Amino acid sequence: VQLQASGGGLVQVGGSLRLSCAASGSISRVAVMGWYRQAPGKQRELVATIASAGSTAYVDSVKGRFAISRDNAKNMVYLQMNSLEPEDTAVYYCNMFLPALAANYWGQGTQVTVSS
Repeated sequence: VQLQASGGGLVQVGGSLRLSCAASGSISRVAVMGWYRQAPGKQRELVATIASAGSTAYVDSVKGRFAISRDNAKNMVYLQMNSLEPEDTAVYYCNMFLPALAANYWGQGTQVTVSS
């Protein structure tokens, strides 16, 4: 499985971006998809996840601003990011987790920079 993240860029405070993640194959109805981010000098952190049934979870700092979604038919996962803040600046990574195999797959990352 290969994951290709895109949609990052430079945006001003309060702006919006939509990240996309394309999977090379079926993302499977049993896969948990997620977005992580890593800021310079910091550890990678979980931003949002979406389970196969559609339930979602978010880190507290993005609740109410970010929304994760998936399209199993198109093998795509999205992260809509609104009201962006400088603290959101990071490289964002798409992740697929297959619980049955305890296997993780990662995309290459896309840079998001929020300028003040």
